[in-house]
Amino acid sequence: MKKIGLIWGDGSSPEIMAQAKRVLDKVQDPADPFVYTDIAMGGEAVDKYGDPLPQHELDKALAQDSVLLGAIGGPKWEGLPGPQRPEKGLLRLREGMELFANDRPAKIWPQLADASPLKKEITDKGIDFVIVRELIGGAYFGKKETKEV
Repeated sequence: MKKIGLIWGDGSSPEIMAQAKRVLDKVQDPADPFVYTDIAMGGEAVDKYGDPLPQHELDKALAQDSVLLGAIGGPKWEGLPGPQRPEKGLLRLREGMELFANDRPAKIWPQLADASPLKKEITDKGIDFVIVRELIGGAYFGKKETKEV
């Protein structure tokens, strides 16, 4: 049994997540089905609990084998104070799950090469690489300070 946490996200994300869940339902082993747990984070959690990722929701995420995350945030929550912004939930999730990086694949599909800002002689050769982005320091978790000059 594999436990999968579902963070449905905000805006149009729940619609996208519903389709992602349909895919998971199709690929799972019927003899060993996935068990899903809904986890409130982002704007949904702010609306429910006044907090973008309450500890009890983080605890649910930590109890899973995997977490599928929809995009969070949106105009509805833009005026909130910093600690209540949906994006803070994402930072807490990363920190709580001890995630240190994310992988961002980059590939040029021939059908979309003309839409690329890169020169044609570059896109004609093809691009297929992965950017590994560090997530634990600097602007995310570094010391916050202001210096006057």
